[in-house]
Amino acid sequence: MSVSSKSEELYDGVVRREAANSKARPAVKASVAVQARRERFSHGTRVTLMALAAGFPGVLVSLVLLLGGDYTPKVQWTLGALILCCWLAFALAMRERVVRPLQTLSNLLAALREGDYSIRARGANHYDALGEVLLEVNALGETLREQRLGAMEATALLRAVMEEIDVAVFAFDGDERLRLVNRAGERLFAQPAARLLGRRAEELGLLQSLRADGNGEPRTTQMTFPGGAGRWSVSRSTFRQRGSPHRLLVLTDLSRALREEELKAWQRIVRVLGHELNNSLAPIKSIAGSLASLISKPQRPDDWQQDAQRGLDVIATRAEALSRFMASYARLARLPPPRFQPVDVGSLVQRVANLESRLKVGVATGPAVVVQADGDQLEQLLINLLHNGVDASLETGGGVEVGWNKNGTQLDVWVKDEGPGLSDTANLFVPFFTTKPGGTGVGLVLSRQIAEAHGGTLTLENRQTGHGCTARLRLPL
Repeated sequence: MSVSSKSEELYDGVVRREAANSKARPAVKASVAVQARRERFSHGTRVTLMALAAGFPGVLVSLVLLLGGDYTPKVQWTLGALILCCWLAFALAMRERVVRPLQTLSNLLAALREGDYSIRARGANHYDALGEVLLEVNALGETLREQRLGAMEATALLRAVMEEIDVAVFAFDGDERLRLVNRAGERLFAQPAARLLGRRAEELGLLQSLRADGNGEPRTTQMTFPGGAGRWSVSRSTFRQRGSPHRLLVLTDLSRALREEELKAWQRIVRVLGHELNNSLAPIKSIAGSLASLISKPQRPDDWQQDAQRGLDVIATRAEALSRFMASYARLARLPPPRFQPVDVGSLVQRVANLESRLKVGVATGPAVVVQADGDQLEQLLINLLHNGVDASLETGGGVEVGWNKNGTQLDVWVKDEGPGLSDTANLFVPFFTTKPGGTGVGLVLSRQIAEAHGGTLTLENRQTGHGCTARLRLPL
């Protein structure tokens, strides 16, 4: 067995480095080199001696028979020299056969230890034990190469993600010194990473966030930094690097997201409010102008008083509609927090179903369930859902069914109607948006606020089978 040229060069390089180190520290390194050389050749010497000892009896018998036989001195010397040369040659060949593969394995393992996974052993096969060992070492090198490549790719991906995310990430060691910061963290402190690394958490104003209690759960706090101020979500975790504990601190700016969502909410509200106000103010303005023109005429028609009365009635009607609209807005803004108490779901659903007089509401009885909730608010929520379902079913002549069941740790209360279904699902929960004549667009928004105040959710979707809609209220048990 032999190794490739790279393996031999690596082996020679190791020997040269050992020699250089021994020159740097002669007393210690010389003794280490002598001991290493003695240990390196001791195995080969033992193999040579064992090979010589194995062949010694046969050589001795051959020489005795040769010298005791009827041969000329020339033949005796010639055959004796041949026997001794063959003996030594076979012993040295045996030594080479044993030691060289071990040197090959040593060079391969040294290359793997130093991170060079390109070297492979020649002559590796499945026909003998040594060949199988070399095959396994080659396979180990290939596996380590693939793992290092995967680790490098994963590290590069992680580094790219860390730099691009809009979340400030800080890593502190056991002494609370900063060891890692991403680009968002640099922007937060308005300084490059070179000036931030190595500084203590107390100097950066992050000591309280780093030591805060909470078992690693995210918490929200108000903080001010050179690069920005606002409300931040603080998350902490721990990890180990080279055996030493480190703490990871992640700061997420909530102010920007809240401002964006607040702006979108205001835009939707202003759009719907403007639409509703224009629907009432436009006819009021038009009729008021007509009445002013009628009164200013020197010659009024005989029925001008009737026209004026009708105009004033229209103005009063639209003003009353605006008053109801503003009352609904005030009601939406003044929803009180729920007062939790035991509520029997079956009795609540049956009572709400009996309140609807326009259409017989079917009740699908579910299991006996008692939840902690505000009974008045849940009743108002179900009344809104049933009212919408009956309105839709009356358009098509269909029916309405309400029921409940348990879904794991949640309670599902559903209202199914057989109306035309939902045509615009994007604006269902936009305040004051409505598709019904005379509607206020507040009922569904108020219902969802009640559901979320109870820790639940409210969803509306078209039925998968048949026509109609399903409103589903989910509450935690």
